[in-house]
Amino acid sequence: MNPETDRAAVDLRLSVMRLARRLRAEREPGGLTLGRLSVLGYLERDGPATASALANAERITPQSMARIVQHLIGDGLVERGQDPADRRASLLRITDAGRELVLQDRRKREAWLSEALATRLTDVERELLLLAARLLDRLASS
Repeated sequence: MNPETDRAAVDLRLSVMRLARRLRAEREPGGLTLGRLSVLGYLERDGPATASALANAERITPQSMARIVQHLIGDGLVERGQDPADRRASLLRITDAGRELVLQDRRKREAWLSEALATRLTDVERELLLLAARLLDRLASS
């Protein structure tokens, strides 16, 4: 390994973690757990899914996902329906209330980030950060 690359990896990991922590701080106190919001976000972005697919996507055990799903169903944020491709399986779908909750959460965090970008960075820094965002996506997809 290259010491410069190793140091860059540490710096990048720490910066991404600090930004994620700061964005989490913009969430409403006492709201849904990150796990529940993550599942709602998945269903909102990618559409209906099985509990097994959600557990795989979230990298948690099926038992943990079952608990999350039960809470979301109980709160009226997710509903269970039949999988048209396999009548023995069920698909989880986000409800209108769940979608609105996810969108509100997203809007709040994006508003903070937009304000920070507009007031704390120069035009050149914003352009660099947008380029970095595309590069981070590329790294995340590899």
